[in-house]
Amino acid sequence: MESVDEIFDDANGDLAIGDLESAVEKYRRCVELDAEFFDGWHALGMALMKLGRFPEAIEAGKRTVALKPNDQIGWTSLSLFYNRNGDIKEAEAAGTKAKILSWGGKIVKELHAIGRSATRRQSAP
Repeated sequence: MESVDEIFDDANGDLAIGDLESAVEKYRRCVELDAEFFDGWHALGMALMKLGRFPEAIEAGKRTVALKPNDQIGWTSLSLFYNRNGDIKEAEAAGTKAKILSWGGKIVKELHAIGRSATRRQSAP
């Protein structure tokens, strides 16, 4: 059985040669095998966007930012997906979060407890 990394590499190869449908199928397999695979969700969203499947791209983008809420590229991509779908209010909100991160801010503040990390959501303007 192929590993997630091998499937992901194959999907990237498909993407590079323009076989977007095959890439999407392989990125989906990656996230089915590892639901916490950030790069897999992000790549799936980007490939879906290139195919014009914006609602699906948005769902992948939401999974991406849920996994890494302080990742600027995740919020930037989600903003793009919303924009392409005509959801301007949502695009602006995601774009604002990306800007906050670019300025060194955080969307989620990490709290360190005894031997473990916890997170607390902060409100974005």
